[in-house]
Amino acid sequence: METLVHAPVLARFGYAVSDPTRAQVLLALAEAPSYPSDLADNIGVSRQSMSNHLTCLRGCGLVVAVPDGRRSRYELADERLGHALKDLLGVVLAVDPACRAPNGTCVA
Repeated sequence: METLVHAPVLARFGYAVSDPTRAQVLLALAEAPSYPSDLADNIGVSRQSMSNHLTCLRGCGLVVAVPDGRRSRYELADERLGHALKDLLGVVLAVDPACRAPNGTCVA
């Protein structure tokens, strides 16, 4: 296991939230721990897709699986992530429309 701080943490966080489904998972887990099947149902994705997203988020160090009998419950790896997510939701950006592609990615 490798420990990251500063810029690498931001890079991992940025990668994780660059996908809308992963962002929704993080927001849901900021509210309360949850099981993969419940997350999949609430977000509207397949259980296989949810499993892939949770694997990515675990690999990024943002979520942890907590054994609960025969199941695993997921929660944020650090409660400060929940605070950071809620703070980010309050950010308002002024975006130059000429600098955005239809899919939301920046165009040079």
